[in-house]
Amino acid sequence: MAPLSCYLVVFALSLLKPSFVSSSAVRDPELVVQEVQRSINASRRNLGYLSCGTGNPIDDCWRCDPNWENNRQRLADCSIGFGKDAIGGKNGRIYVVTDSGDDDAVNPRPGTLRYAAIQDEPLWIMFKRDMVITLKEELLVNSFKTIDGRGASVHIAGGGCITIHYVSNIIIHGIHIHDCKPTGNTNIRDSPHHSGFWTQSDGDGVSIFNSKHIWVDHCSLSNCRDGLIDAIHGSTAITISNNYMTHHDKVMLLGHSDSYTQDKDMQVTIAFNHFGEGLVQRMPRCRHGYFHVVNNDYTHWEMYAIGGSANPTINSQGNRFLAPNIRFSKEVTKHEDAPQSEWMGWNWRSEGDMFLNGAYFRQSGAGASSSYARASSLSARPSSLVGSMTTTAGALNCRKGNRC
Repeated sequence: MAPLSCYLVVFALSLLKPSFVSSSAVRDPELVVQEVQRSINASRRNLGYLSCGTGNPIDDCWRCDPNWENNRQRLADCSIGFGKDAIGGKNGRIYVVTDSGDDDAVNPRPGTLRYAAIQDEPLWIMFKRDMVITLKEELLVNSFKTIDGRGASVHIAGGGCITIHYVSNIIIHGIHIHDCKPTGNTNIRDSPHHSGFWTQSDGDGVSIFNSKHIWVDHCSLSNCRDGLIDAIHGSTAITISNNYMTHHDKVMLLGHSDSYTQDKDMQVTIAFNHFGEGLVQRMPRCRHGYFHVVNNDYTHWEMYAIGGSANPTINSQGNRFLAPNIRFSKEVTKHEDAPQSEWMGWNWRSEGDMFLNGAYFRQSGAGASSSYARASSLSARPSSLVGSMTTTAGALNCRKGNRC
């Protein structure tokens, strides 16, 4: 890989062109791509890798604890960013899922994930063994719940997936979420005391609707019908971190529509994620609100990485952007649904990002400090550390009796 000094030179040169950030043709781009891919893949194959002292503040908070399995709820103290106050089921009972079935969305059996998720009380939900859960209908998660997959290989796949609807304080951690399909037009229970009719879902992996204090961490997501993670209709106070996303078109939508102005107060942190192979666009696609995109590793996109419309504020800091070999897909950004005369006023900035294989970020706006203050949620680490901070993004191979 090119020496760090080369990247520092590139970044220094980029400061001379504040509206347009690009990489320099220091080396053969295809060689750079091959070396970065080899480095990333070799690291990810090393299942014994221990994320202690990597600079990833979430992982360094809890993964070095050899007794993590008996201190599960410590995880709730480790969130950062706009979703840092999401406590999930902290201080609630631990509920162990023993049954992978989902036969009845109105009267779920005790022992199933659905039965635990709809309870009114705070619960920290874990799993007795490895399991694949094919949900008959979307899973409605009640407030103050943690779904914690550590210690087992848990897949929610092949049916409905996770819906967070008019609730708060949810943590989703360590789950494989993939091949989600539209479900609905039926009755579904959302609490012990209420069930109601739900129209057809979109087929999102995680759908966040008018909810707050949400944290999605260390999940592996791929190949869903609509989005992998969507947050709309006034949702806010969200952190999406340490996830590994692959093989999907429209990855992440933040903001319902250009006309839905209630999303103007949305604040989302996207940190330490790996956007991997087979992704096309929307990493994320933003509307109206304030978005902190920090220390993520972008190794694949086909159209663009970060886009938006309706004047969102996007603060990109310390990310690593590896452009595809597609000649006309080098630009990280896409200003959508507006003429240049309009989007040039939107506050989008790149600060300390690393650009490889011709990647470039088109900055815009006057950069008002008050606007970026609302789109800043943590201190970015140098982009040169992104590899070590994201090596174990996705669901972890945590086993009881071993360090995670």
